[in-house]
Amino acid sequence: MILNTFFDPLTLDQPRRTPMRELISTILSHRTTHADEELAYDRMLEAFGDWAEVLAAPTAELAHAIRTTRWPDTQAPRIQEVLRRIKSQTGGEFHLDFLADWPVEQGMQWLTDMPGIGLKTASLVLLFNFHKPVLPVDTHVHRIAQRVGMIGPKASADKAHQVLLEQLPKDPLILLNFHKHNYWHGQRICLFSKPDCPKCPLKGFCNYYLEHYGPATPKALADTPAKWDKAWGALPH
Repeated sequence: MILNTFFDPLTLDQPRRTPMRELISTILSHRTTHADEELAYDRMLEAFGDWAEVLAAPTAELAHAIRTTRWPDTQAPRIQEVLRRIKSQTGGEFHLDFLADWPVEQGMQWLTDMPGIGLKTASLVLLFNFHKPVLPVDTHVHRIAQRVGMIGPKASADKAHQVLLEQLPKDPLILLNFHKHNYWHGQRICLFSKPDCPKCPLKGFCNYYLEHYGPATPKALADTPAKWDKAWGALPH
């Protein structure tokens, strides 16, 4: 895969977060910057100590603790309901270890039945933490897939989860790399507005490039960088 070479392949050796942090942080991240999401998560646990205390906290106080998120008054009761359901599922504990043994469909259904958890959040948890063959589709993955023609211009993000997964090997490592590399590509090169097309290694078969610049010329392809240069900036988390 071209982006594997451009960004270097990743491994599944070490999840970026624990399952509980992946789940709760992704809820907090909705339309919120990574820095504000991290600040909200840290303030929440500084204020209440552990998940049991977060669940027991007055909802207004929890909302205040996560006030750097976009909608704290909405996210606070959602987080408490999620914790309540996890506690019920585990018999009083706060972990998601049971998802490791569940079939993909069962885990996906259980997660998406909870408030504030959609296909993207559920897929992130199942792929990153439990190495299930699912594909998280965020705005960047969705945008790039549309521009290169992997999905139609009117395909929703939810529909894209299914359509893209049907086109890719059911291999968690391949799916992880596809997600992360397209996420990075969307964050740094294939921007929503003013994408940096001269730097893009996908221009040879990108519908967006064809529409705006015409067929990629041999010179344009030859001038395309072969690797991400760290001098351009750090890649997102």
